[in-house]
Amino acid sequence: MENDLQMIREKINKCRLCRLYQGAHSAVPGEGSAVAQVMFIGEAPGKDEDLQGKPFVGAAGKFLSAMLEGIGMKREDVFITNIVKHRPPDNRDPLEDEVETCFPYLDAQINAIKPKLIVTLGRHAMHRFLPDLKISEVHGQAKRVKSIFSQKQVILPLYHPASALYNPSMRSTLIHDMKKIPILLKKINDAS
Repeated sequence: MENDLQMIREKINKCRLCRLYQGAHSAVPGEGSAVAQVMFIGEAPGKDEDLQGKPFVGAAGKFLSAMLEGIGMKREDVFITNIVKHRPPDNRDPLEDEVETCFPYLDAQINAIKPKLIVTLGRHAMHRFLPDLKISEVHGQAKRVKSIFSQKQVILPLYHPASALYNPSMRSTLIHDMKKIPILLKKINDAS
């Protein structure tokens, strides 16, 4: 699994399939455990992530790390990545063709890790797996979807951690939703 992730990382670092690499400092393939039960998927790297080549290292990443600690997990226990692997210019939303071009990398990461639970961070990441739903209506609610592989995949949509930075009232919502992760993992593992 680690070898698979390393090969995917190398492909992402060399990728020139869409325009996003042109303005980016570095690719941000993702990081974490190759045997993670939980995979967090955000939208796209930001400025700090682009400079460091690591996902969720800015203010939103610090909040994500604190929420993980609040449920007894560390970043090293999970895998954290994004829908697209290069920073869009001026932090704009990724365009549909960029998402489509980059999705095979995410698909390969999911297939290599085979997480029990995928936690989407923000509406753009959620949209990739649950396209007909609104995050304001389904955040914190686990959904089973047809998987990229054979079994059904459990998806837990959460608001993006950055939303709590701009709207402090979102902080408690995010923390409340995050606390569902250990409970969901136990149910998934008990059903296996």
